[in-house]
Amino acid sequence: MSPTGPKRPKLVADKRYSKTKPAAKKPARRKSRKPATKRTARTNRPKGILGWPMFLIGWVVRLIWRLTWKSAAVVTLIVAAAVFYFASTIPDLNALLDGRAKGSVTILDRYSAVYAWRGDQRGRTITTETVSPYLRDAVVASEDKRFYGHLGLSPRGIASAIRINLSEGRGPLSGHGGSTLTQQVAKLLCLGVPFDPDQWKNEAAYEADCRQGSLRRKIKEAVYALALETKFSKDEILTIYLNRAYLGAGSHGFDAAAQRYFAIPASDLNPAQAAMLAGMLPKPSVYAPTANLERSQDRAATVLRLMNEQGYLSDAETAKYQSNPATLSNAAKAQAGGYFADWIMGDLPAFLTRKTTEDVIIKTTLDPRIQTAAEEAMAEIFATKVSDGSKAEAAIVVMSSDGAVRGMVGGRETKVTGAFNRATQAKRQTGSAFKPFVYAAALDMGYRWDDFIVDEPYCVNIAGSGEWCPKNYTRKHYGTVSLTEALARSLNIPAVKVAEDVGLEAVRSVASMFGIESDLAAGPALALGASESTLLETTGAFAGILNGGSAVIPYGLTELSLVGESDPLMTQTGGIGERVISQQAAQQLVYMMSRVIEAGTGSRAKIDGLEIAGKTGTTNSARDAWFIGFTAEYVMGVWMGYDDNTPLKGVTGGGLPAEMWREAMVRIQSELVPTPLPMIRPGSAPQFNGQVITSDGRVIQGQGNRPQGGQNVGQAVEDALIGVLRSIFGKN
Repeated sequence: MSPTGPKRPKLVADKRYSKTKPAAKKPARRKSRKPATKRTARTNRPKGILGWPMFLIGWVVRLIWRLTWKSAAVVTLIVAAAVFYFASTIPDLNALLDGRAKGSVTILDRYSAVYAWRGDQRGRTITTETVSPYLRDAVVASEDKRFYGHLGLSPRGIASAIRINLSEGRGPLSGHGGSTLTQQVAKLLCLGVPFDPDQWKNEAAYEADCRQGSLRRKIKEAVYALALETKFSKDEILTIYLNRAYLGAGSHGFDAAAQRYFAIPASDLNPAQAAMLAGMLPKPSVYAPTANLERSQDRAATVLRLMNEQGYLSDAETAKYQSNPATLSNAAKAQAGGYFADWIMGDLPAFLTRKTTEDVIIKTTLDPRIQTAAEEAMAEIFATKVSDGSKAEAAIVVMSSDGAVRGMVGGRETKVTGAFNRATQAKRQTGSAFKPFVYAAALDMGYRWDDFIVDEPYCVNIAGSGEWCPKNYTRKHYGTVSLTEALARSLNIPAVKVAEDVGLEAVRSVASMFGIESDLAAGPALALGASESTLLETTGAFAGILNGGSAVIPYGLTELSLVGESDPLMTQTGGIGERVISQQAAQQLVYMMSRVIEAGTGSRAKIDGLEIAGKTGTTNSARDAWFIGFTAEYVMGVWMGYDDNTPLKGVTGGGLPAEMWREAMVRIQSELVPTPLPMIRPGSAPQFNGQVITSDGRVIQGQGNRPQGGQNVGQAVEDALIGVLRSIFGKN
């Protein structure tokens, strides 16, 4: 029986598998996706008013991101290459510790104590392990508290510096730099560029270029800092800094600074001293204790506070050292001998001083006690005897009889370096201070201290100039006077007569042999000090009179050596030269000059209980005032005047210069036992105004009681007549 209704399809295997073919038709599927893609695009399109701006912003952000990470990758590669390059060119550690272009000169006094420094001073090599731990901590606390945590750069510090600069109205890179210690080392190393004298005008120009703050320089500095961090450890970088940082007064490195300001090595610094040195780093010239001790101590107190805040010092230690700040060493405090040190530096070869590439040590003849005495005496006179606002200047030289200079002051400002030195550089007319050389020539040729000469109107015909008539300072004439009285009163006419008598050439020769090297006048005005000379020369010539008539060469150096060398390069033990006048003549002259102090123009220099000889000098119109005198131990010369030759008002050599001499000599002799002068000691001296003055200072009235050893009236008249004949016909 056949089924009814529609026929069922046959089940065929091929038909079952054939239905998979439409699924393989790709075009059908692509057609079905196109409408979906269009719907997605329509969905991402901006809608509304804010759609397009937001769309553009997103597009820009995506673009910037793509450019940024690609640029960052390129910059990173460039920086890495630069860091690698710099790191490969940086020398070893030891080669970086001393970056000075020239050497140093350390100057010692006669007792081997340091009192002056010149050139670029450097102490011993120090490391973070050998230096005082307080110094290491003070530097890190005040300069870069994150030093041990960063990689050479401090973004936080840079951002803070920019913020401060902008808030203070400066440019972002002007003022505060936010530099790390590593970046400061990069500056000290000048980014690896050594000083080349052929490329730079001078060392100052080179250093100025190293410190420039342009953006390009900052970038290069940052890269070099990263190279340093790659090459060295943190302690090695700090070691470079401790040895190369400049701390004022020519001190490069903390050991040199510790010696300069405290006379101790950097290993012995206490917290107060370490804080003072670390506090100088931002501005050495401002915060140097030699410039302003109180300001330097205030700055050190701030550094101590920072050390406390960062855990380097306890509260008790901080309070202790803030209340007991560091003070200068005696040598640094005195700042004495600046003129002396400059004289030494200028008197020696440049390759051993001003242009030395070695570290030189010079031992000198300077006596710090005498130097201080001279400076204090000058300050006392100007403070108490000179009117306020006066521009008058003065100079002092003190030396031993062999020419060893013990003290030198070249002007009223004593704490100076490189200033004009009136003791060695100013050539001034000596006035009557020259007269001892006139009488020295006469005494050496046979004159005696008690010979007489007539003080009367006197004229000389000078070839090419006509008649010249010298006058005494008082405009008076004193008749028959002894040579001793003529010198004590500083009479001009007798001095000219004696010079004419013995011969001007003889006087010129004696003065020159005693050490006055300046050009000496050719005419008879030579006898009155018309020639110019320096205070050092003239004082040295007087030293020749004191030592018995032998010339001296003033000297200040006793030994010069190089650091590390056992044998000195130069030595000197004395400055005495050849004999100029006989010892007998010198002893007579010393006696005559002692009367200048006892009864003549130099009485203001007199010191009770001390034998003194000397001579005053005042030039025309009082443009120069001199007093040069000596005890048995020391010769001292004093000059006063104006640099522009303005006449002094009411000042003569026997006035303020003699008083200044006395002020200094009282201080100098305070620790010495008085010694008699090397002079003749007659029973009596020649007459002064009808009085006979004995060698011990007693005055005997009248002529009838004249002691043995003087001349009677007949002898005086005879000698006066002989003197006149000598002036007419010559000595014979």
